[in-house]
Amino acid sequence: MKHDLIIARYGEVGLKSHKVRSRFERRLVKNIQASIDAEIDVDQARIFIFPENFDEALKKLSKIFGLVSFSPAVATHTTFDEIEDTLSKYVDELEKNGLINKNTKFAIRCRRVGSHDFSSQELAAYAGSVVVKKIESPVDLTNPDLEIFVEVRDNDTYIYHEKIQGPGGLPLGTQGKVIVLISSGIDSPVAAYMMMKRGCQVIALYCDNNPYTTPDALKNNEDIINQLQKYASGAPIKRRVVNYGDYLSQCKSKAPERMTCVLCKSGMYQIASKLAKDMHALAIVDGSSLGQVASQTLPNILATREKVDVPIFSPLIGLDKVEITRIADEIGTFEISKRDDGGCKAVPRYPETNADISLVREAKESMHQKEELNKAYETIKF
Repeated sequence: MKHDLIIARYGEVGLKSHKVRSRFERRLVKNIQASIDAEIDVDQARIFIFPENFDEALKKLSKIFGLVSFSPAVATHTTFDEIEDTLSKYVDELEKNGLINKNTKFAIRCRRVGSHDFSSQELAAYAGSVVVKKIESPVDLTNPDLEIFVEVRDNDTYIYHEKIQGPGGLPLGTQGKVIVLISSGIDSPVAAYMMMKRGCQVIALYCDNNPYTTPDALKNNEDIINQLQKYASGAPIKRRVVNYGDYLSQCKSKAPERMTCVLCKSGMYQIASKLAKDMHALAIVDGSSLGQVASQTLPNILATREKVDVPIFSPLIGLDKVEITRIADEIGTFEISKRDDGGCKAVPRYPETNADISLVREAKESMHQKEELNKAYETIKF
């Protein structure tokens, strides 16, 4: 079916004040234009997109945060004669595509903005009669098999039958930058996605634990970032890698072995905090899910975050593995994360799960944590 444009809609953006809504609309348009080649107009909570390539546009719009739905549509002028002519041709196309026949129950959904000499109900009744005359399909306003939308906006009218769901959320880049600790696992990429959905631009920090992890882990992390980039139109993810293996060796050799995971996570937060200041980010994000692994018990969370002077968000904290995996599968990172990259060989046989902060402080001192982290930080390439 040949369409003239795509009508896109936003959700909570419309609840903002006029000043904020205008700023968010501009950002949303910028993000769309960064993804697809199109002319774009905005009018009364609708974004009218005239793409060069419709199929490509429909595919990419499903990954633009801030859009709740969008519809490929045909356009005509707001006169009953032109609406009848356009709607008749539209029904012909629906019939050719097997979407309507004489047994298909249908409903006309009419929306009208502007001043006209007819009501929405009158136009809906008229449009319905056009369809009945064309194909003799029965009208069913309560439980239709097919809904046809007729949207009138002043002198222009748009006809469509699909409302394709968008990802929702806020336009990417409206809420500042965050440092996300992203590994090659399942959880942290989902945490990054969820913060992107809330409008945050992501700086991805990967701690390369070589020789305790394999080069496959580094490659998988890179592939995960590339997958997440598909959702980052207008505010691409910046990736930073820190060589973390020497720091881990100091954890294992100069502190109680059971503390390795606690000291590892503590060090990650400290490096992320310093990186946040250097890159003007406002928060740290990780993939913690309460109680899932040793470093994510409440006592360990408290101990690992001590003296971190940047807010730490854990958007997955109340989700279980099944819920997290479902999201990972939906966004395309799960197939990458489930590759066997050997895991981390630095994990002790019996890791600490109930860390005492005073003992953690002693362990940090015994391994000279601050000095070792400074050495690691110097390995980050900007």
